[in-house]
Amino acid sequence: MTPIDAQALADRYAAVWNDSNPKTRRDTIETLWSPDGEHYVGVREVRGHEQLQERVTGAYEKNVRDAKHLFRAVKNAQHVHGVVTFNWEMIEPANGEVLATGLEFLQLDAQGRIKVDHQFIVG
Repeated sequence: MTPIDAQALADRYAAVWNDSNPKTRRDTIETLWSPDGEHYVGVREVRGHEQLQERVTGAYEKNVRDAKHLFRAVKNAQHVHGVVTFNWEMIEPANGEVLATGLEFLQLDAQGRIKVDHQFIVG
């Protein structure tokens, strides 16, 4: 397996949800996730780059563009045997207030790309 910097992966993951540029957002999705990558949150399931693009864009438009919030990775990322976990926060940029928190459980492929992404909304 490709060597993994878990915190760098977590930071790139959080950043893609804030990216206002559709082209760079798409490029980052293609870099982070394998072509058949999966993302699960609640009852929602998405597969492949096209559906991931729709999912990330929808979250960006609702939470970042319209509501003016930002996502950030907490500095607690860990990598164990092809799995990366970390927490994230959605914040109010003006004062840093944490508005929502979550947990990511990422199963990686041999190239270090996300194969399966389980997103848990914690609070």
